Amino acid sequence: MNLTQFWQANPKAAIAFSGGVDSAYLLYSAVQSGADVKAYYAKTAFQPAFELEDAKKLAAQLGAQMEILTLDVLSVPKVVENPQNRCYYCKTALFSAMTAAAKKDGFTLILDGTNASDEAADRPGMQPLRELSVRSPLRECGLTKKEIRRLSKEAGLFTHDKPAYACLATRIPTGDTITPAKLSRTEDAETYLNDLGLRDFRVRTLGNLARIQVTESDLETVLKNREVILSHLKKLYSGVVLDLEVRP
Repeated sequence: MNLTQFWQANPKAAIAFSGGVDSAYLLYSAVQSGADVKAYYAKTAFQPAFELEDAKKLAAQLGAQMEILTLDVLSVPKVVENPQNRCYYCKTALFSAMTAAAKKDGFTLILDGTNASDEAADRPGMQPLRELSVRSPLRECGLTKKEIRRLSKEAGLFTHDKPAYACLATRIPTGDTITPAKLSRTEDAETYLNDLGLRDFRVRTLGNLARIQVTESDLETVLKNREVILSHLKKLYSGVVLDLEVRP
């Protein structure tokens, strides 16, 4: 089955839309096929502001309907406790809310952007999709991340080379309580590095230290801007370390 066939068989659906590479291409393919779709963006403390702006921009370019659902994931005790399977509790809350909103709008089929490269079997965040009957067309059609990037580029989507961006909660070690303050300083730090021109990086919490992870191509940028990075991040953390094991 390909996406054209999928939309022919499922011409009406709600799409969980993050503004990332995968859900962006899924929404594009739906619009191109003439399907009756609506995108739902979950706005939480775990998403940085730029993700919402990207989602708005793409939905507008495609002429797609998009609703912003503001959700308080920090009201879920298990999410705040940050256990190994935190994603299960977070995704359950998000997709339950999204399913309820979509059903009010007349949609019974809920879709997400999981692709064929994702290892779904051992990821806690995948279990709620099965439990809530959320389908993943990109995965069902065998489309890998590499293929989706290529197809997105051919389609002229600005998301085609957007780096993968896991939620802000992933910067906090498992078992450490998640607080608004920890999330806020992470977003502040990563926004600052992004403004310096870094593309694919993370600022992880290590006690009260900031642990910066970058790709090899960005090491030079970090070192060149060492003093200003230290000056800014030490307003947020007690110290800053650079991980020499670069991101792939």
